[in-house]
Amino acid sequence: MTRTPVASVDKAWLRMEDPTNLMMITGVMVFGTPMQHGRLKAIMEHRLLRFDRFRQRVVRPLIGNFYWEEDPDFDLDYHLQRASLPPPYDQAALQELASHLASTQLDLSKPLWQVHLVEKYGEGCALICRLHHCIGDGLALVYVLLSLTDTGPDDPFRPRQPHLAQRPQQDPARNIFKPVDTALRTALRGTDALVHQYQEIRDDPSHAKDLVRTSARATFDLAKLLLLWPDPGTVYKGPLNEPKRTAWSWALSLQEVKAVGKALGGTVNDVLLTAMSGALRRYLLGRGENVEGLNFRAVVPVNLRRPGTEEELGNKFGLVFLSLPIGIADPTERLRELTRRMDGLKDSLQAPVAFGILTAIGMSPQPVEDLVVTLFGMKGTAVATNVMGPRIPLYLAGAPLESLMFWVPQSGHLGLGVSILSYAGQVWMGVISDRGLVPDPETIIAEFYAEFNGLLSMAGMAAKMPDMPVEASILETLSSPDETAGVLEVVAEEESGETTATPSVAPEHCQALTKAGTPCQNRPLPGSSYCRVHQP
Repeated sequence: MTRTPVASVDKAWLRMEDPTNLMMITGVMVFGTPMQHGRLKAIMEHRLLRFDRFRQRVVRPLIGNFYWEEDPDFDLDYHLQRASLPPPYDQAALQELASHLASTQLDLSKPLWQVHLVEKYGEGCALICRLHHCIGDGLALVYVLLSLTDTGPDDPFRPRQPHLAQRPQQDPARNIFKPVDTALRTALRGTDALVHQYQEIRDDPSHAKDLVRTSARATFDLAKLLLLWPDPGTVYKGPLNEPKRTAWSWALSLQEVKAVGKALGGTVNDVLLTAMSGALRRYLLGRGENVEGLNFRAVVPVNLRRPGTEEELGNKFGLVFLSLPIGIADPTERLRELTRRMDGLKDSLQAPVAFGILTAIGMSPQPVEDLVVTLFGMKGTAVATNVMGPRIPLYLAGAPLESLMFWVPQSGHLGLGVSILSYAGQVWMGVISDRGLVPDPETIIAEFYAEFNGLLSMAGMAAKMPDMPVEASILETLSSPDETAGVLEVVAEEESGETTATPSVAPEHCQALTKAGTPCQNRPLPGSSYCRVHQP
């Protein structure tokens, strides 16, 4: 039987597994129509099982390295199971099931993945996917799952490539940070790379200066990483319990988010991270915490893959520590400060340095890895990911994919994970939390809506200022209850070709209180005193 050694960095993620903090990537995919179990199973046989890792288990010998081998008892019916929700088959019930599965350990004696088909959810169905981080990083595993999909409901199920956009600027890490220095990325990959560097220096001595400069920067960033002061204590940090809680938002229009950024002087990521930081701030205030001058760090995965290698399994990413300005109350000021801090990380080598550390601890004894993971966990409060998904609508087994959300594991005994994901022109935010720390992550979601509404309003004020154009979509009043309500209207002057934005009369806020006890800032639905979240 063929044996393939487990790469050191993948071994590191495998050994981080803890009953209170599982190293699984958990995803929820929602479909607009029911799906036939038999058709889904056939697609998985044709497309998913062509990836060896999904038929292999990890063997951990007492002496020697971990290795992958074919599971002699592989049974697809074990890995693809059916599940059901209690009436009324709504998002609350789906979140409860996702929370339960996110807290349930995979069987370490089998291939480390499992998919549950929820056959009745609303008018359609849903998939809850769990994949161990040792199989691959988030980008690779999302790629694998999307390789199951088609661009139409009647496409034949033959192996095909997924529909992730391949242009470099759409790579999730590149949406936040510039590509890291190629020389250091190569140097971290081992002896062959060092030989390559030697050959370059031999052929062109000027490369020696570049290598020395890069090494000096890496050493400096390593020192900064090691010397980061531990994050302050908040309700988000503390001993972990086993159960997890999951929650995710209704869709926001990506076009609206882009227009807010255009109006206020930030990128899509700046806007979403600003709203996310504001939501975390509001939640702390609702729990009676002092947020004056508060900053804490989000651990952000950064892709280190070469373009075109997304389908290669394994972990090829580093980490950066982004300090969130939680203490800043004004959203526009918070956005500017976040943009400044993000810009400061763009040229950092922190991500490849962190990748080197993960590789090194995978080769170290377990106690050494535990110590390093604990030390780095003290330097952060949450794990935050931002993934740019496919732009076009997709189908799986004939069912239209309406929304998706994924959470990566919170290594280092962190108790909070926040994910932002876009797909087909819409954006979702999801939260996964330890129940003992944050028992009501849906409150953070509600506060995220409130923060985005505030930015939407401020974008309208910014639209009056010179040289701050706003796309027309941001100025349209939204009518769908699944979208964030608009606060502006457009008066188009056809003769001049100009568009003038004028504020509409702001409606009253939702009359409910959040679970944290603070007044809800969401707009009520038409004809109601309550927002969608708090409908009686």
